[in-house]
Amino acid sequence: QVQLVESGGGLVQAGGSLRLSCSASGSIFSRYAVGWFRQGPGKEREIVARINWSGGIKDYRNSVKGRFTISRDNAKNTVYLQMNSLKPEDTAVYYCGACVVYGCNVYDYWGQGTQVTVSS
Repeated sequence: QVQLVESGGGLVQAGGSLRLSCSASGSIFSRYAVGWFRQGPGKEREIVARINWSGGIKDYRNSVKGRFTISRDNAKNTVYLQMNSLKPEDTAVYYCGACVVYGCNVYDYWGQGTQVTVSS
């Protein structure tokens, strides 16, 4: 069993930065791939970035490439999402999810989400 808790959201002006954290407790978190997702108002949930268990493989959706960076510190059971050059369209609730296999279609565990609001 893995419990995930997101933090670091908030209100920021366009062009600003935030760092989200996904902290895990429970099972062996270092064995899990992790994805960051977001769901904007009236939109479906979409994946933003994902990282494999070691941190050696990462992937991003096109709209955040060059602005967002996903990383992990397995010693701290935490995955981060550094978000720079934020845009109003990045406004959403951000969630982290964990699954055993990198690239999985169904994530086994989810956090409760953290709100990110980018003002213009």
